[in-house]
Amino acid sequence: MKTKPNNASSRIVNCHNEWDPLEEVIVGSLEGACYPPWHLCLEASIHGNYVQEVGETHRLLGGTPRPQEQIDTVQKQLNEFVHILEQEGVTVRFPENINQARPFSSMEWSSPGGNAQANPRDSLLVVGDEIIEAPMAYRSRFFEVYSYRELLQEYFEKGAQWTAAPRPRLNDDLYDPYWQRSNDTYVTTEVEPVWDAADVARMGRDLIVQRSQVTNAFGANWLQRHLGDSYRIHLVEFEDDDPLHIDTTFVPLCPGKILINPDRPIKKLPSIFRNSDWSLLEAPRTTLPGNYPAYHSYEWYHLNILMLDHERVIVEKEEEPLIQSLVDWGFNPIPCSFRNAAKYYAGGFHCFTLDIRRRGELQSYF
Repeated sequence: MKTKPNNASSRIVNCHNEWDPLEEVIVGSLEGACYPPWHLCLEASIHGNYVQEVGETHRLLGGTPRPQEQIDTVQKQLNEFVHILEQEGVTVRFPENINQARPFSSMEWSSPGGNAQANPRDSLLVVGDEIIEAPMAYRSRFFEVYSYRELLQEYFEKGAQWTAAPRPRLNDDLYDPYWQRSNDTYVTTEVEPVWDAADVARMGRDLIVQRSQVTNAFGANWLQRHLGDSYRIHLVEFEDDDPLHIDTTFVPLCPGKILINPDRPIKKLPSIFRNSDWSLLEAPRTTLPGNYPAYHSYEWYHLNILMLDHERVIVEKEEEPLIQSLVDWGFNPIPCSFRNAAKYYAGGFHCFTLDIRRRGELQSYF
């Protein structure tokens, strides 16, 4: 195993993987959220069984504020999550609350509103001491990163690197109007680089990037060239009709162990895993009842866990089979109720956080 010293202990921003001891994190905020407007890119990310129902909701409510009672319901669980993080010794930071229920436009398109500042994992990627603003494919999320600008400026002033990927035009050429749902097609084309940070799983010098409805090959190529020879980008595809974000499909837990989704097998395992001693651990199914509203959209959100170090992991409280599996695999699960966050804001513990500093150094695990 190769190691490169990087004076990690003195860096305000320092992250190389998903499992080193977590010291500081940004947790998303609910205030100011609105329903994202309906768009082809959103449609492609919704499970096919629910496109009509979800489409009707977002056509009607897109750009309007989320109801306060919904925010209050999720906030209770978010408060519990934050309390656990602080009790475990993690410093918690929050973004600025920006009113997302306001129309905006570019020279080529317009949107009746934004989305939320609930999921910092989507718009920001931390690699080493650098924070990179992701070029997201949803028009409604074009200005979402502004919620984090005060924090980004603070980290920059304290020595972190701060980069913004090329801001995408998001004109009609990016979206394939003839796209059809299957695990071999994507709604985003290759006319410009786009990627969501939540499509990236960090494993030291190797970053696994999912080709999804919001992340294209051009985006992965941009990231590889930007990061340079110190890192290797591996673009992967899964058997998934509506791929969106890798953290409910392929979840590195610690050196040698990866939690995988049995319903979404990888099409081609990167060559780095051949002849390696990494174990692929198949996740148990959810305890959600089959009649849960929009069941297939939420049935794998229990994989959206957050590693606090090589052993401690925050996991949904009601997912007893997963908790037991984690214990059997040598981990120390910390249960927390969080289903309302997934239901209303499409995010679990990993989505709702951005790890800013983990205590560790850049290593090669292959």
